[in-house]
Amino acid sequence: MRVKICGITQPQQSTAIASLGATALGFICVRTSPRYVTTAQIQAAVAQLPKAVDKIGVFANSSILTISQTVIDSGLTGIQLHGDESLDFCYQLHQSLPKIEIIKALRIRSSEDLNTAITYTSYVDTLLLDAYHPQQLGGTGKTLDWKTLKDFHPSCPWFLAGGLTPDNILVALNQVSPDGIDVSSGVECTPGDKDLDKVGQLFARLRSLKDAGEQGRD
Repeated sequence: MRVKICGITQPQQSTAIASLGATALGFICVRTSPRYVTTAQIQAAVAQLPKAVDKIGVFANSSILTISQTVIDSGLTGIQLHGDESLDFCYQLHQSLPKIEIIKALRIRSSEDLNTAITYTSYVDTLLLDAYHPQQLGGTGKTLDWKTLKDFHPSCPWFLAGGLTPDNILVALNQVSPDGIDVSSGVECTPGDKDLDKVGQLFARLRSLKDAGEQGRD
């Protein structure tokens, strides 16, 4: 399972989090976010990362030109769209950056929102389901109603996001089977400042779940 730690702002934390087991790191390219980072900050954060770790830039209602330039300048391997991007926008972006993973994030309130998410599966590589908040795009600490996602099986891989923490991750994954998880505020001291002890706890819980599953198959 992919594990993405999002909202990285400090280069030394990016390498530490990757060494703990993260398969992807997220960098917020939305200026209004308290976790916003510049191109130079992203460059510094990804410089020492292993090639196997995905470097995801998070955008919201940005232009294709802005996104493309940031990808080129920062060395990103993926794009997460967290705004109101249309199907056509996703298609055009994919055409412009065919080798870059495109993740569409959707804030879920109802089954109707899940149906909307399904419509994006032909236009993006990966979906991400986050908790709904009327003002904030993400990193709110709010959780989804995991029971409503039990039968969510899109034709592309998907991340579960929204208020995940070391304390609730096992509860969530006992109810839902995503291809990956996205964690931000649940492993922070303050926005953008990750608590490496909490990150370590998260991976310890994930390992315990994996070990239990392997023992169950023996």
